[in-house]
Amino acid sequence: MARRGGRQQDPGGCASELREWRPVIYRKCTDTLWLLLFFLFWAGLMFITGYAVMAGAAERLLLGYDSFGNVCGRKNIPVKGAPLSGQDMTNKKYVFFLNSCSMEMQSLKISSLSLCVSSCPQEQLNSLEDLQSFARNNGSCLCVYNLNISSYTLNPKAADLCPTLPVPPSKSFPLFNRCVPQNPECYSKYASVLISMVNEVDVFHRILSGILAGRDTVIGLSILALAFSVILVLVFRFIRTLLIHTLIALVVFGLLFVSGVLWWLYYDYRNDPSTELETEKENVKFLLGYAIFSTIVTIVLLSLILVLRKRLQFTVQLFRIVGKIIGRIPLLLFQPLWTFLILIVFWVFWVAVLLSLGTAGTPQTTSGGQVEYRALSGICYMAWYHFVGLIWTSEFILACQQMTIAGAVVTCYFNRNKNSPPPHPVLSSISVLFCYHLGTAVKGSFLITILRIPRIVLLYLYNILKQKESACAKCLFKCCFCWFWCQESCLRYFNQHAYTTTAINGTNFCTSAKDAVFILAKNSPKLASISCFGDFILFLGKVFVVCFTGFGGLMAFNYHRELQAWVVPLLLVGFFAYMMSHSFLSVFEVTADVMFLCFAIDMETNDGSAEKPYFVDQELLTFVSQSNKLTEGQNHRSMRPFQDNEDGTELQPMVR
Repeated sequence: MARRGGRQQDPGGCASELREWRPVIYRKCTDTLWLLLFFLFWAGLMFITGYAVMAGAAERLLLGYDSFGNVCGRKNIPVKGAPLSGQDMTNKKYVFFLNSCSMEMQSLKISSLSLCVSSCPQEQLNSLEDLQSFARNNGSCLCVYNLNISSYTLNPKAADLCPTLPVPPSKSFPLFNRCVPQNPECYSKYASVLISMVNEVDVFHRILSGILAGRDTVIGLSILALAFSVILVLVFRFIRTLLIHTLIALVVFGLLFVSGVLWWLYYDYRNDPSTELETEKENVKFLLGYAIFSTIVTIVLLSLILVLRKRLQFTVQLFRIVGKIIGRIPLLLFQPLWTFLILIVFWVFWVAVLLSLGTAGTPQTTSGGQVEYRALSGICYMAWYHFVGLIWTSEFILACQQMTIAGAVVTCYFNRNKNSPPPHPVLSSISVLFCYHLGTAVKGSFLITILRIPRIVLLYLYNILKQKESACAKCLFKCCFCWFWCQESCLRYFNQHAYTTTAINGTNFCTSAKDAVFILAKNSPKLASISCFGDFILFLGKVFVVCFTGFGGLMAFNYHRELQAWVVPLLLVGFFAYMMSHSFLSVFEVTADVMFLCFAIDMETNDGSAEKPYFVDQELLTFVSQSNKLTEGQNHRSMRPFQDNEDGTELQPMVR
């Protein structure tokens, strides 16, 4: 009986333990599955990377190549069946067409034979003797490579292997490294063929060539955006009322100035009679879109600044409290730096793979030992997969930063001794993230990606069908686009609070999101009234970085108009500038949001008594009370802006 009784009690005890461990097991399993999914996705990215490296040649897009498969300006690998391929063209950086005065365009290919030369002829060459003398004096051979210089005047086939006489004087074109004839008749023919070729090339390759051509400018502007972001971090860390007024004045000036410059450039481009290239026409369209968007944003932000101007002192007090918390965790200020470095490394990797993927093609030998590069099938699907990787991975990195900041702030908030903060809260938060919560970050970033992809697809379809669709369909596209944007913004807001709840309770993403939604739904009016203006000032800081970086980009790219879709690199610079500023200023944004959510949870779970004292310090409690217009005659209990809910979910600080 005793054994039987023991057997009857053991299952009950095991069942009780199983019920206690079931949430932990469930969280571990779901996190592991999401991590496995993320790793499998990255395995696909690595496959695309290897394929792009093996099959792509980004230099071919920018540097140009000859008719035998040699890329000008670098060493080349021999192509089977092409005896003149695989030559060292390190000193031969320019593409020279043997028949530049009578070229024709056939199926995206120029009929004339092309060579890599070290310099373009500056004077007209009227005979083979002139070609021979030019080659000996300048070291630039204008005839086919297998024809020796001494044979220019002796070989009976020299007329077919050398350029058509007379050879007009030409000048090296700075962008695509082409020798452009200066003779008016030849230049007109050459330009018409070149315009036809560039216009026939799809937008994807024109964008890639624009990115490659402006890569130095993009890098320089990214560094400028980094400098602006660091300056703003220091401004918000040691903020004063004068600094707030100065920042708002600079933002207003930047918005008005950038909008004016965009409208001026649009007017200048539209009235330029030399606008013939498709890339230049695209620049005009994009400039009009940028100008309209910038004007709308300027009007909206100026209206908000005018309405909220009386709450500047309130904002200064808010950032003083946030700065006090950051002062207890000084490593938080360096948190965006490693996030920024990781993002930069990933973005450079992503752009490099994209460029290689866009130039992926197999060399095929044609008659006469010439080489043609033919695009490979399936590149479009790989590019879309690669684009999804950009969104998901970038969001995952930012989610890790948010969880790290949230974990550090939660650790300090729920510390009884405010004068003695826990040692190394940032490092502790990072270790907890990597050990327990990576699956939560993967899932949150995946949800953002899922909502962003339909927006990208809608934009892609809109650009394809914009010539055929009706006004009703156009309106429907825009409404769907705005709806998905609103959904993404709401999800991003709830994700951030779900990460905070995860840092407090250690629960999985779904449970944390449910608890966060409960707290926010109960206290959203008061939480929103406290933090909305602070978030608005931080957003103005991001606008400041984007405005002045974009202005630098406008001035830099405007000097290189020819054949360059520079509006897309400018958009890329604006995106990078916003991401950098968001990465740095999100320290203050996330810290404020985490602080107020911890405050709400503190009010829910404690009552200020000796048995359940508050974790909040008096300065924050006074600030929240004043912001909610509480009277001085209320006692400590009635000062609480959040009422107890006995039936609600009770969130307790997680003790490790």
